Amino acid sequence: MLWVDKYRPSQLKSLSYHSVTTARLASLASDPSTLPHLLFYGPPGSGKKTRVMALLRGIYGPGAERLRLDKRTFTTPTKRTVEINMISSNYHIEISPGDAGLNDRYVVQEVIKEMAANRNLASGGGGITGGHEKMESKEKGGVNFKIVVLVEADKLTRQAQAALRRTMEKYAAGCRLILVCNNQSKVIDPVRSRCLGIRVPSPSHDDICSVLKTICRKEKKTLPDELAVNIARESSRNMRRAILMLESCHVQRRELGGNGMTADQPVQKTDWELYISQLATEVTREQSPQRLLAARERLYELLINCIPADIILKTLALELMKNLDDDLKHEVIEAAAFYEHRIAQGSKDIFHLEAFIAKYMAIYKRYLNEMFG
Repeated sequence: MLWVDKYRPSQLKSLSYHSVTTARLASLASDPSTLPHLLFYGPPGSGKKTRVMALLRGIYGPGAERLRLDKRTFTTPTKRTVEINMISSNYHIEISPGDAGLNDRYVVQEVIKEMAANRNLASGGGGITGGHEKMESKEKGGVNFKIVVLVEADKLTRQAQAALRRTMEKYAAGCRLILVCNNQSKVIDPVRSRCLGIRVPSPSHDDICSVLKTICRKEKKTLPDELAVNIARESSRNMRRAILMLESCHVQRRELGGNGMTADQPVQKTDWELYISQLATEVTREQSPQRLLAARERLYELLINCIPADIILKTLALELMKNLDDDLKHEVIEAAAFYEHRIAQGSKDIFHLEAFIAKYMAIYKRYLNEMFG
């Protein structure tokens, strides 16, 4: 098991940073009858999902951790079928409706409707999970509602968010929603106003170093302070990424036959980041139709390996700007913002990523011609 999963806190009292937020969640868990709809927002790797699962454990007890993976098929009014994966327990269900694409509105409505109509998630006869386990009120602790966790809520279409607003009002008595997103500004105001916002900021470098040292202590490994600081800096304050980097350093050192991690040990970036860095170097070195065609192949390779298009665009833009003149940076940022919006609106990511590279090539080529003739 990866360290990031092995040492993920499962209870509110085990959370190691953001103590004010933890106390707030503990207060909500202590009186579930007053629990409102919640909106967790913050950057990737800040601990949003960990806190959601700890809150569910605080409300429902250990049963909320007995998870199963289900596959569910929905039929839209136009007779199209949409298949989506769900993670569920007897008390909650977690879905990412953005996986349904433009049909996410139907997925959101149907899931919440079924949960509210049949409060026992585990009931048979067409229920969400298809199992049959009777839950006693004693086991539930008197909680008479279920929870739907919607991850990546900021990627829902506007139509889905509007449908979500109507549905969450209609079925509030038997169902609570917990929305999880990176950017709350992409969630429409009517939905945000019906939720209690829980901001989960990125952990500080000191928080990350403390967690890394705790993990190494439990694994009986030695972590030099210099390496911990280096990992915290390279992780961009992403706790999940920092822990993965730590384990990568440990494995790398073990494969080289070393006795333990060293202070001067390099922190290896992920393969996809190195791949994007190479792409940025290539399109800066040469601007031609042939280079654009080669860039398309690299973009396809990244997308095939499940790197999200918006992450590719952001990382590529940052890499391109590292060696740019200040006069060009604002143009590249403007182009990146434009095509990020296009990616969110469209369905063919490759078109917009390739268009961004073509735009960058045009900007950089014009700059070279003006400077050197």
